[in-house]
Amino acid sequence: MISKNTIDTVYETARVEEVIGDFVQLKRAGSNLKGLSPFSNEKSPSFMVSPVKQIWKDFSSGKGGNVVAFLMEHEHFSYPEAIRYLAKKYNIEIEETEQTEEDKEQANEKESMYLVSEFAQKYFHNTLLTTDEGRAIGYSYFKERGFSGDTINKFGLGYSPEQWDAFTKEALGKGYKLEYLEKTGLTISGENRQTDRFRGRVMFPIQSMSGRVLGFGGRILGNDKKAAKYLNSPESDIYHKSKVLYGIYHAKQAIAKKDNCYLVEGYTDVIQLHQAGIENVVASSGTALTPDQIRLINRLTKNITVLFDGDAAGLRAAIRGIDLILEEGMNVKVCTFPEGEDPDSFAKKSSYDALVAYLEGEAKDFIQFKASLLMDEAKNDPVKKAGLIRDMVTSISKIPDRIQREIYIQECARIMDISEQVLASTLAQLVQKDIADAGKKFKEEQKQKALDVVKDGQEVAGRVDVLYELERKIIQILLLYGGETEEFEDVLLKADEEGELKEVTEMKQYKVYERIFLSLQEDEIELANPLFRKLYSSLIEYYRQQPVFEADQYLMGLDQELSREVTNILMEEERELLHNWEVKQIIVKQKNQTIAQYVQETILTLRWFLVDKIINELKISLAEAAPENDNSEILSMAIDYQRLINNFSSKLGRVMSRYS
Repeated sequence: MISKNTIDTVYETARVEEVIGDFVQLKRAGSNLKGLSPFSNEKSPSFMVSPVKQIWKDFSSGKGGNVVAFLMEHEHFSYPEAIRYLAKKYNIEIEETEQTEEDKEQANEKESMYLVSEFAQKYFHNTLLTTDEGRAIGYSYFKERGFSGDTINKFGLGYSPEQWDAFTKEALGKGYKLEYLEKTGLTISGENRQTDRFRGRVMFPIQSMSGRVLGFGGRILGNDKKAAKYLNSPESDIYHKSKVLYGIYHAKQAIAKKDNCYLVEGYTDVIQLHQAGIENVVASSGTALTPDQIRLINRLTKNITVLFDGDAAGLRAAIRGIDLILEEGMNVKVCTFPEGEDPDSFAKKSSYDALVAYLEGEAKDFIQFKASLLMDEAKNDPVKKAGLIRDMVTSISKIPDRIQREIYIQECARIMDISEQVLASTLAQLVQKDIADAGKKFKEEQKQKALDVVKDGQEVAGRVDVLYELERKIIQILLLYGGETEEFEDVLLKADEEGELKEVTEMKQYKVYERIFLSLQEDEIELANPLFRKLYSSLIEYYRQQPVFEADQYLMGLDQELSREVTNILMEEERELLHNWEVKQIIVKQKNQTIAQYVQETILTLRWFLVDKIINELKISLAEAAPENDNSEILSMAIDYQRLINNFSSKLGRVMSRYS
């Protein structure tokens, strides 16, 4: 186990802004730093880091804490692993205390898979460097590709022997469990034997942004036509191909520094460019580019330059990826290589200066790229040219920012020699169609929600001022139960016995008035009704000074209007059971409910109502907007708020089941 002295040194040395800066692009915001949330997909920064307080807060997910908490949340480290990561980053020597067998067994399943993968990487790398077979086949292959010894070491390249079960035998002999060898896909179990998945292949370890080994890519070197040229680890609890970029661990700092990311197709492209001095490069590992992979880059930079071979297949792949990148609000350029060349071969024979000059000089804006690529196909065919123009405008329609769209329309009009008015009209039609499709989906979701609320033919009773009733309910709770001490359910981030930081629910005692005050303050909610606003302030102040609520004493300090309202509320508790409030989404305390449940349901319902009100206002704006207007931003806001509604609904269900 890691000694307390080491842990103390790590905490004293590590800087939260430096550590998080390896994963998130941070920009100065006063005395703090801000960036896009690494825990959710967002376009506007809600992630804040305080260098002064040495803490961080993600307002989109509610997560926050110190530097160790970030690593445990973002990289799914255990507590000891987070400490080891920081010690390595800051060159702090780790003092160990003896680890018991019980401590060793406490590693959870995912951690065990990480440990197996890290062992495999070391085994394959050692086999490459120290065995006759590894050096004769694997090492010579990498040297033929032009990789230096330092590069081979840096990327942890390796070799898996031809023998059926060489790795599996070694791993089992070292005490690693067959269960985790199978779950990571390193071992395949048959009826009578276990075999290695990667036999006779050179190995490329695939790492997370923090450097953890998630899986492997293996290239066969023989002439077996039945075997796949490249073989990847299967999907597992730690390896999700669509969410990983090869080389991101080695490229992240260069990407943030250069404010640009080069995107290539294969492992060797990344390695060769990196060796040539172009370190801000990653690969999609032969898979089609995914939104999750683009968002990974988006945390570090807004700029992507896609590098592709000059062949037709590579160019088509470039076109498919462009629209996805644009949809994420990023800037994209494309650079192709001369016929017969790819990033690997071109970097291998070029000097650093020549390579940089080529990448910068040949990188084209996506409009220029599409035009140059497809105009040859269209030539003098008006129909094909019209299709090309529509294709380009379709790409422009994917861009979230309206100003950028306008600029690209102007550029497209210049390149294609066509009027801006025609392109703008086509763009408006496409944008409106996207909005209409999304709006239709949104309305269907709303309709289904209405059906869920009004079931079995029940009709909602006469109209009611829901906000008024909810605010009045808060005043009633304060008057009737404000001084009571109750147990409330809190959601916290807490380390378990293995040091893993997990979201847990915990019962904690609060005075009812304290819980209400903290909840409204957290959401920055101010009561809308002036009468209730005055009562709320006076009641909170009263409870802060008096341990017990005395109605007569409290009424003495109120003016006539406030006193009348308090009296009405105090006298009507029993009458409320006669009203069908629940159909109107007004929570009424039942005799079998606890006070804590009543409070939490009321607060959640108030949040629900306020967000629903915003959604309705956005829907009115959409309905009243002219067809030619760009309403994508309004629709996006409405959808985001609807997700909040779904979250409130889920929480209400948990509150009711927890206390029922």
